[in-house]
Amino acid sequence: MTVVSPKIDLREIEFRVLPMRTRFPFKYGIASLTALPHLVLKVETEIDGILTRGIASEGLPPKWFTKNPDTTFGEDLPAMLGVIGHAAELTLARPPATFFNLWRELHEEQASWATAEGHPSLLANLGVSLMERALLDALCRRLGSGLHTVLRGNHLGLRLGEMRPELSGAEPSAFLPERPLSSVRARHTIGLGDPLTPAEVNDDNRAADSLPLDLETCIRTYGLTHFKIKVCGNLDLDLPRLEALAELLGPGALFTLDGNEQYAGIGAFREHWEVWREKAKIRALLDSGLLLVEQPAHRDESFSPSVSMDLADWPDHPAFIIDEADAGIDDFPRALALGYDGVSHKNCKGIVKGLANAATIALEEEKRGRIVHLSGEDLANVGPFALFQDLAMMAALGIGHVERNGHHYFKGLSAWPKPVKASMLEDHGDLYGLHPEGYPTLLLQDGVLDLSSLNAAPFGPVRLLDLSSLKTVDPRDPAGFIRVGMPEDQGL
Repeated sequence: MTVVSPKIDLREIEFRVLPMRTRFPFKYGIASLTALPHLVLKVETEIDGILTRGIASEGLPPKWFTKNPDTTFGEDLPAMLGVIGHAAELTLARPPATFFNLWRELHEEQASWATAEGHPSLLANLGVSLMERALLDALCRRLGSGLHTVLRGNHLGLRLGEMRPELSGAEPSAFLPERPLSSVRARHTIGLGDPLTPAEVNDDNRAADSLPLDLETCIRTYGLTHFKIKVCGNLDLDLPRLEALAELLGPGALFTLDGNEQYAGIGAFREHWEVWREKAKIRALLDSGLLLVEQPAHRDESFSPSVSMDLADWPDHPAFIIDEADAGIDDFPRALALGYDGVSHKNCKGIVKGLANAATIALEEEKRGRIVHLSGEDLANVGPFALFQDLAMMAALGIGHVERNGHHYFKGLSAWPKPVKASMLEDHGDLYGLHPEGYPTLLLQDGVLDLSSLNAAPFGPVRLLDLSSLKTVDPRDPAGFIRVGMPEDQGL
């Protein structure tokens, strides 16, 4: 049967922004997130002669796409906007083409431009990924199909061998599950500054709402069983915190450790690991529940030749995956060759690249008989667009548990316009419920998210939502964007 890969003609792009503030500070790595602009991208396309719209969005956080401690958020944000605006201009200039052909040309041109401008690949791909998501939403709506059907049927026209020769002939039907997951388990983020018990909630971290805040209350409220523990690379801080978490979580809890690039290398992480294991409670926690370790070394050191030697000298090491270091098309295969055990998927790193990574994992496991991990990680995603599209990808890729933190650090959908809130409750009542304070909040029951209505939708909410009350912005005007995109007392 011939697969239809429709041609997409991008006609128009509209950018809007929603200023957002966290409930309490989210501390990760070298950053502490308290407020950010949430960018919404709406496209109008012509797909095989039919006008179709699509939407994507992304919060623009400090110090993830570029982890440079010497710059301010006010200096980093224009670079984020620049790569997004450039990707939009490139896509608008392309003639009609299939999704994959559009992506390939956009990716190549964006990468060449970013290199000349001095932008790292991870940042450059932010612009590409936003275009991917918006166009994919439009394509799913035009075909009247959910994401999984569109991906598995290869309506994108993927030719993965053009990205990685070893994937020549790889079809999505061979490496994606037969059907999307009907639910996913939330892996709750434990940020570096998060209170662990009610007694640790104070004036500095108290939220002005009644949503659960400290870890103990979150576990009781949401029925959590999976966690993501962030470590900072400072033994004086990490050791007592891990001991407290071992006491609180107890046996049976499953978790990942996020190094957030805080170690000089694998060897430096091992030194801390061995000190941790001298404590009986921490050793028991690690032995019973650790799933994998994420990105302990800085992205610039992730592919050092010493990595291969450090892993070879540590035969019983935990599973290590790359996250921020997964920037370019060839980075994951390079990581596997060095001895890493997997990679994370975040939509902001790219849809097509995520599919190529899934195909590489299937090939690696078949040829070498080794377990390779594809984890689902968050970037403080919030509904209705970024979160929904992220969850849809997790379901399509078959990732059974995913880091979720947007609902924890942000107050549900309280910042969004009334029509958006109403639509979520009406169309996606399995994912959102009305909080007593009057705004929709994510429904986590026994630690699980129900994806039934999401899988029945295109790629995101079932309806295109009314965003006319959000202010329009131009990513080519950073000063104007910051003026309307940040809370008034958080101007940069």
